[in-house]
Order: sequence, then C-alpha cells, then structure tokens
Amino acid sequence: MAICREFYFPSSDGSSRIHAAEWMPESGEIIGVLQIAHGVAEYGMRYAPFAEFMTEHGFAVVANDHLGHGLSAEKDADTLYFGPCDGWKHVVDDMYALRCRTKEKYPDVPYFLMGHSMGSFLTRTYLIRYPGTVDAAIIMGTGHQSPLLVSGGRAVAKAAGKRHGFKAHSPRVEALAFGAYNKAFAPNRPEVDWLSASDNNVDAYIADPLCGQKASIGLFYEMLGGIRFISTPKNIASMNRNTPILFISGDKDPVGEMGKGVKRAYEAFRRAGVRDVELKLYKGLRHEILNEDCRAVVYNDLWSWIEKHL
Repeated sequence: MAICREFYFPSSDGSSRIHAAEWMPESGEIIGVLQIAHGVAEYGMRYAPFAEFMTEHGFAVVANDHLGHGLSAEKDADTLYFGPCDGWKHVVDDMYALRCRTKEKYPDVPYFLMGHSMGSFLTRTYLIRYPGTVDAAIIMGTGHQSPLLVSGGRAVAKAAGKRHGFKAHSPRVEALAFGAYNKAFAPNRPEVDWLSASDNNVDAYIADPLCGQKASIGLFYEMLGGIRFISTPKNIASMNRNTPILFISGDKDPVGEMGKGVKRAYEAFRRAGVRDVELKLYKGLRHEILNEDCRAVVYNDLWSWIEKHL
C-alpha cells in the first residue's frame, strides 16, 4: 500500500491554487521520483493505480491538477479554462514549481517526468523551456502536426473566442480538435470510445464527475499555441539532447493518428540530436494505455525503461 498526501500550492498565474497529490512507499528507501502531467478533461488522481505500482518499486510519485481541471478548477466552472492570459505558460510553470518543491524534498535521486495526451504536449513544452531539469521523460499518447496546420486551427479558435468569449464552449472548435477521433471505432457507444478498448474504463470515465467536461475556446486556443511551439524545429533543438526520452502509445490512438503522428514526433527528436530516444507502439491499444485491460504489460514495460535509466 502507498501513502497518499494531497496538498495545494500557488499557481504561477498569481491567483489560483493548484491541487496536487504525492504517493510514497510505506517503507524502504526512495530510489527515484516520477512526476505525472495529466490530459485534458481529467485530473492527477486518475493516475493513482500507476502511482501505487511505482511506489512498490521504491518511487515517490507526484501529480497536480492543471489550471481549470480537477480540484484546481474554479467552483461551479462551466468549462475547462486555463485563464485569460498566457494559460499554457502558467500550466508549464506550475509543473516546474511542483518539480522544484519535490526535488527539494528528494534532492539526491533521479527525477522522471511523464505526460499523457495534453500532458504529453505540456511535457514537450517543459523540456524546451526547462531543459536539463529532469533526468528522463516519458511522452505518452502524443501526436505531431506541422506548425502551419496548427496555426490554421488556432485562427479558427481565436475568431470564435472573439465572437463568443474565450471562456465559452464552441461545438465547432471542439469538433475541429476532437471530432474525427471516434470515427475509426464506429459503431460507437458513447462519444469517447476512442479513449479505450475497455468498456469498463470508458464507463468509469463517463461516470467520473471530474472527467469529460467541455473545454473552453480559450483552452483550445492555448493548447494549439503550445502544439505549434513544440512542433517548431528550432524549439525542439533547444532541448537538452542528453535527456532520455520514451515515446509510448497505442497504435489505434487517434491523437497520434494511429501511430503516424507519434512516429513523426520521434523522428523530430532524432533530427534534433536527442541521443537516447525510443518509440514503443502497442498493437490494438487506443489512447489511455494505462487503463486498458492489458495495463499490467504497459506498467511493466514502463518500469523496465525507467529502471534502465536510473
């Protein structure tokens, strides 16, 4: 059993409080730290099963709820919203703040960062903006598109935000971002079948009151800006090339274009000169590989890679 401690810390936006959790082994030496960055429309505590698995191997694990998500969200908020200005920057700065707090507590052990989905894009932004501050990174459920293509989507979101307000929800903007994800899995039960081949996982996601909220126009606008930033070759080249990277996804994950986008991201890192970068795709798995029925295989593969980089 792991010990779990929940806490809050100030956001870099100057006004919000960020909810976070730390999992620790009940006993024994802590040999490393894993920080987790969650995806859109979910929250850090969803990763408790994997965090508990890592504590069994002597790791401390931390995860925060990003601005507008989970217990970091404003009370009774209608949409997921980072804030009125520089939201993507603030979310990444909050990740760095959590890293600094945690590294102060565990200064002498390796520090790993793992980001899933939107968290994978945040992690890639983190690696560019704070190079060399983690010892290795896992990029899970990611994709890769040209900056030009992303700029077009961002222009649509900007126009919608000016028309309706950036805190509002726009079905058109949401369809632009997520609309095609479920088409590959027709006939579908709910709209989020693309998340997982496991009916139990999809049903649990739908039933969770802290999951599945509508994203604001502003969140999409900020996220598309972040994706454009991480897709620009000169920005990728500013990462620390000695930081080991693992790209890991399902080959039926529409966020990664069924593996094609993940491979493009992997190749972009290779072209940037990253010295230790690996790619692993799971046949038949969709977006949430940590929650599929075969998750024990994924857990053990992740541990093997982490152990190799201690």
